[in-house]
Amino acid sequence: MSESVAPNLIAAVDEARQWDRLMQMARLGAIPGDGVNRPCLSPLDREARRLLISWAEALGLTVSTDELGNLFLRHEGTDPEAAPVLTGSHMDSQPNGGRFDGIWGVLAGLEAVQAIREAGIATRRPIEVVAWTNEEGGRYAPGCMGSMAWSGFAKPDTWDAVLDPEGIPFRAALDEHLALEADLPRRPLGAYRPHAYVEAHIEQGPRLEAGGLDIGVVTGIQGSRWFLVEIEGKTDHAGTTPLSQRQDAVQDMVRAINALNQLMHDPADVLRFTVGKVEVSPNSSNTVADRARFTIDFRHPDKDVLLARGAAIPGVIQAALKACRATVTERFFALPVEFQPEVPGAIERAALAQGLKPLRMPSGAFHDAQFLVPLCPSGMIFVPCRDGVSHHPSEYSTPEQLAKGTRVLAAALLELAA
Repeated sequence: MSESVAPNLIAAVDEARQWDRLMQMARLGAIPGDGVNRPCLSPLDREARRLLISWAEALGLTVSTDELGNLFLRHEGTDPEAAPVLTGSHMDSQPNGGRFDGIWGVLAGLEAVQAIREAGIATRRPIEVVAWTNEEGGRYAPGCMGSMAWSGFAKPDTWDAVLDPEGIPFRAALDEHLALEADLPRRPLGAYRPHAYVEAHIEQGPRLEAGGLDIGVVTGIQGSRWFLVEIEGKTDHAGTTPLSQRQDAVQDMVRAINALNQLMHDPADVLRFTVGKVEVSPNSSNTVADRARFTIDFRHPDKDVLLARGAAIPGVIQAALKACRATVTERFFALPVEFQPEVPGAIERAALAQGLKPLRMPSGAFHDAQFLVPLCPSGMIFVPCRDGVSHHPSEYSTPEQLAKGTRVLAAALLELAA
């Protein structure tokens, strides 16, 4: 990026325009406390996509989608045959989510492309803004289904039978969604290898804010393993059945979780272990539970730790049970990844050239970028978020912080698209 180009591009990123678009998106699925609940493949999701498409078409971008519902907005390059540079994130939210997680990365990509066009800069490579399907996993677990299928990490029919809380299969929701978007041009799933992939996201942690820093240059993403544990016991009367004769699924669930806490103990506090969802049947206050289900979210940046402790989970659970049977199903497994140097280097150069303070750092959360690594040089831009809070209505980044991130994204895209 030349010195003469940079000022035009940076000035073309419009802080107020980007913020206005974010706030328009935040109204789609708004919940109390400035939060958002916008499930994937829902009417709200489609409404948000149509709003995004209206902005893209007004800019002259070409819109298309694929068989997983991934949405692409294409800015053409002077060499349309060149491998595109890809940028974006997701539009779905957690059930009790915020206004910035995911959606800012999509809108930052749109704003960066608009700035490049308004600055009168031609790129040799096309740039495509992507909105991936179901990154959050809030309605259908696991997350990142769209990027996993697009990258070849998993087959596109892998999750057909997965149910949402209302019992609707993923395949049924996807088929309905695709039928309602039949007017959009359809592209093959995973039709090309990008030249590079850049994803912008709020940090979802406290390091940038605490350090007074502007930009996180993400170096990699820690590995994740998700499990579903189902414990089967027997219903009995709470007032008449002796404790010694019960097959109490809840009590055995508690024993299992306590044993897992011991397995996952880490004095360095690097390991992440979460039981985030619990279901009990028949869920009656005066009945011994015959069934308990809980989820495990286990993460670590060291592959060996992820493999060893993840492999130990079923045995630890079985050994902890007193009277019930357990079934342990692994639903998601992604090894840690390190980003190749090309994209983090471009991000860092862009930040420094604008007088911003960057920090090289890993990501504790998984993102769609994790699944692009085998295909192309990839990387992520983080911006600070207030108190490090995410997946909550109080999630917040300032218009200025987000604009700084978008200016870095625009400059990095320009360098990569040459």
